[in-house]
Amino acid sequence: MTYRSITDVAGRLLAPLAGLVLAALPGLAQAVTPNDPSGTWLTEDGRARIRVEKCGPQLNNLCGYAVWLKVPLNDKGQPRIDFKNPDPKKQSRASLGHQLIMGLKPNADGHYAGKIYNAEEGKFYDVTVWSDQPTELSVRGCMLAILCGSQTWNRVNDVVPGQLTGPTNGPNGPRADAEWAPKPAAANPGAPGAAPNAAKPGAKPAAKPAAGTVPAPAAAPAEE
Repeated sequence: MTYRSITDVAGRLLAPLAGLVLAALPGLAQAVTPNDPSGTWLTEDGRARIRVEKCGPQLNNLCGYAVWLKVPLNDKGQPRIDFKNPDPKKQSRASLGHQLIMGLKPNADGHYAGKIYNAEEGKFYDVTVWSDQPTELSVRGCMLAILCGSQTWNRVNDVVPGQLTGPTNGPNGPRADAEWAPKPAAANPGAPGAAPNAAKPGAKPAAKPAAGTVPAPAAAPAEE
């Protein structure tokens, strides 16, 4: 058999396999590219609505906040607080609006993985979340490698009484933990709204008054 015959046979044998690989490529690409799970989700037990949104310096992480609780008050009729939190500084914060999904990172499987906080126990667990369907969020949490469980949260688009609808760390919005709080934009002295007396780069300091002179008083504000 000549070299050309060998290559022809090999080509005929490998062609179907190559076709299968090419056909599978779109599915493989979809499997490793995270779907954006941003939105508001009702937990499987119906006890809370969790707002999930991008966070972090490059908006590559995933954070989540409790924006509605089915039972927002305790037995005394007072707003529930995070009294089991291991951080004493957070034990008096309101349960409504607290952060429970802690900046999850995208992984090679096209999911987001990291830590989730359970306020009912005051403990953190490993968690992986992903969205294969626009209306569903899969949540898999593990206390240990062999003690794992999965839930399906359903997307909600309506607003119910008591739900926080404002931006994170804004009025009527949830509160991010310090390490995940949105950072304010850097001040720009030349930008509109900058302090009028802000020093400009390269500006010379004001000349000091001559000895024996009294600086003129600042103008009094006009009365309304």
